[in-house]
Amino acid sequence: MRKALLLLCIAAPLAWGSEPGDSARRHVDLQPVEPAVPPLTTGQVLPPGAGADVDAPLRLQLPDNWEPLTPSADEAAELSLEAAVFTALTNNRSLAIQQLQPAVTGTFEAIERATFDPVLFAEVGLFRERVVRQPEETEQDPFELRSRSEQGELGVRQVLPTGTDLEVSVRSRRQDTDRGAGFNNEQFDARAGITLTQALLQGGRIDSNLARLRQAELDTLASVYELRGFTESLVADVETAYWETSLEQRRVKIFQEALTVAEQQLEETRRRISAGQIAETEEAFARAEVALRRQGLINARGQRDQRILELLQLTSPPGANWDQTLDLTSDTELDMDTLPALDGVRNYTALARGMRPELNEARLRYLQGDLEVVRTRNGLLPRLDLFVTLGQSGYADAFGRAWRDIDGPGYDYSAGLRLEVPLGRRQARAEQQRAELERYQAVDAIANLKQLAELDVRRAWIETQRSREQLAATAVTRELQEEVLRAEQARFRAGTATALAVALAQRDLLEGQLEVEEARVRYRQAVTELHRQSGTLLIRRGIAMAGDEQVMLDR
Repeated sequence: MRKALLLLCIAAPLAWGSEPGDSARRHVDLQPVEPAVPPLTTGQVLPPGAGADVDAPLRLQLPDNWEPLTPSADEAAELSLEAAVFTALTNNRSLAIQQLQPAVTGTFEAIERATFDPVLFAEVGLFRERVVRQPEETEQDPFELRSRSEQGELGVRQVLPTGTDLEVSVRSRRQDTDRGAGFNNEQFDARAGITLTQALLQGGRIDSNLARLRQAELDTLASVYELRGFTESLVADVETAYWETSLEQRRVKIFQEALTVAEQQLEETRRRISAGQIAETEEAFARAEVALRRQGLINARGQRDQRILELLQLTSPPGANWDQTLDLTSDTELDMDTLPALDGVRNYTALARGMRPELNEARLRYLQGDLEVVRTRNGLLPRLDLFVTLGQSGYADAFGRAWRDIDGPGYDYSAGLRLEVPLGRRQARAEQQRAELERYQAVDAIANLKQLAELDVRRAWIETQRSREQLAATAVTRELQEEVLRAEQARFRAGTATALAVALAQRDLLEGQLEVEEARVRYRQAVTELHRQSGTLLIRRGIAMAGDEQVMLDR
C-alpha cells in the first residue's frame, strides 16, 4: 500500500507539468500559397509563412527610399504611393484598433487553457460538540460527552485532458474527547493521501475534453485572417484615395491650362473684332467659354480638397494638419507599350481560393464546428466515473509523533464506480443536433464564398481589361481632338471659322484630356481591386503579415 501511494504521489506532479494540447492538439494544416506573378511595387516581399506570427501579425518591410509624411501648413508635402500606404499602416487609427483583436481573442485561449491548471487548496476548521448520553442496559446516570477538534488540510488538485481528476493532500488533526470524571483523551493524527477519479464514458476522451481549447485556438487564428482582410481593404482604400486625389489634381491643372487657352482665345477674338475682321457677336462665345472654364476650375479645386481630406484621414500622419496640401509624386502616366500583361482570369481565381482571408476564416469556422460536434456528441454519453482513494495515516499523542508514525500500519483506501444518466438527455440531444446543423451551414458557407470569390475576381478582371482597352482608346481620341482644335484655330485665323467652332473644339479637347486622366486612374484602381479580390494585394505590395497561408481541410 505504501509503495502504491508513493508511486502515485510521484506521478501526479509529472502530470501537472504537462501542457494540455501539446501532444493532442488538433492539427490545422496551413499550406503556403505563392502568387503567380511578382509584386508590382517597391518593397521586400517575404516568403509565404514568414509573417505568420499571431503575437505580431503585421510587420512592415519599408522601402529603402521611404520617408514618413511630415505635415506642414507652409508648403505642400511630397507623398508617393508607397509612402501613403506605409504611413496608413503605421498610423491609421482603425487599423490600430483592429490589430488588438487577435490579442483580445487570445485571452479566451488562455482562459480555456486555465481549466487544466493545478489548483492549490487549503482548509482550516474547528469542531465543537457537547452531548448527553444514557448508557445502554445500565442503571448508571447519564453522562456528558464533549468533543473538540482542530483540523488543517493542504493539497493540490488538477484536471487532466484525459478526463482524470487528481488530488494530493496532507491533513493534520487534533482531537480531544472529555467524558467527565477525569476521563480525557487527546489524540493527534496525520494523513497523506491521493484521490484519482477517471471518467470512463462522458468526459473520458482527450479530443472532447480539449475541444473548447482547440476552438479558442482556432478563434485566435481566425481573428488574424480577419485582420488580414481588414488590412487589405485599408491598403486598397488608400491606393484608391491616392489615385482619386491625383486625378483631381490633374483635373485642376487641366482646367487651369484650359482657362489660360480660353482667355488667350478671348483676347485674340477682341483684337480681331477691333480690327474689323469678325463681328462683335463672336466675343460672347469666347467669354462664355472662359466662364465655363473658370466654373470647372472652381469645382475641380473643391473636389481636390475633398480628396486630400480623405487621404489624410486614411493615412493619419502624426500631427496631421487638415489644412495640409499634398504633392503626389507617383505619376498616373502609363506607357501602353511597356504595360505588363495580366495573367489569365483562372490564375487569379485559383489564388483567390487559397488566399482570400474570408475563405480561410470560413474554413477555420468549419473546423470549429467539427470540434463542437465532437464535444456535444460526448455529452450524449452517460457519466461513469472510476474513483480510487489511497491514504496513509499516523496516530500519536503529539503533533510531531503523528507525522513520524505515518509509516506505521494505519492506512485507508476506497474504490468504486459512480454512474449518472440524465433521463431523456434533452439538452444534450439538442446541443448535438445544433452542432451538426451548424457544421452543414459551414460547408455551404465555404462553397458560397468560393463562388462569390470567383464572381468578384472575374468582375474585377473584366473591369481591368475594359479599363486597359479604354486607356488606349481615349489616348487616340485625345490626339484626334488636338488635331481638330489646331485645324479650327487655323480656320479662325483665316476667317473661315467662328469663335463658337473653336470653343467647341476646345471643349472636346478638354473632355478628351479629362477622359485620358480618368482612364489612367481607373486602370490603376482596377488592378488594385483585382489584386485585392485575389487576396494577394499585401504580398504584391511587400507587406509581410500573418495569414498568407491557405487553411487546408482534412476532407
